[in-house]
Amino acid sequence: MSNSASDGPDANHQRPDGVTDATVTALGKLSEALEVVEHARGYLYGFHRLTGKADLALGEAVDLFREAGHTGLADRLEQEIVGRNVIDGRWTFQVVEDYDDGYYAQFKAAEKLARQELVDGKRHLFEAEMKEDRRTHGRANHEALPSEAQ
Repeated sequence: MSNSASDGPDANHQRPDGVTDATVTALGKLSEALEVVEHARGYLYGFHRLTGKADLALGEAVDLFREAGHTGLADRLEQEIVGRNVIDGRWTFQVVEDYDDGYYAQFKAAEKLARQELVDGKRHLFEAEMKEDRRTHGRANHEALPSEAQ
């Protein structure tokens, strides 16, 4: 893809010579998969934060039950649920750490390695080419690059 600097993507978003459509498509699908993993990771962090927030609120409820004279119920909740592991031997921070250090780290590294091996590490080539195909050249708000980059 050869475009002038003012009418096309920057060099970081142009495929290297000899790279096929099939390779760009495959890398685009790999990037899409990584985006789904990133989305899932966000949900995992949401799970972590919400579970922690629930545990703190439960602790407050225990205190309120105790103040209201329901010590038996307060004791049961405190002993059975407050501070309980969400998965065998783990609080949510440990689940997040295992995910980040294992699956997530391996996925990110594999995606980066594929880009390095196939397209000199360039990112989002599929999307950059899709933008070129879909935008209306010469039309306001359809520019290839931000005004400061042109």
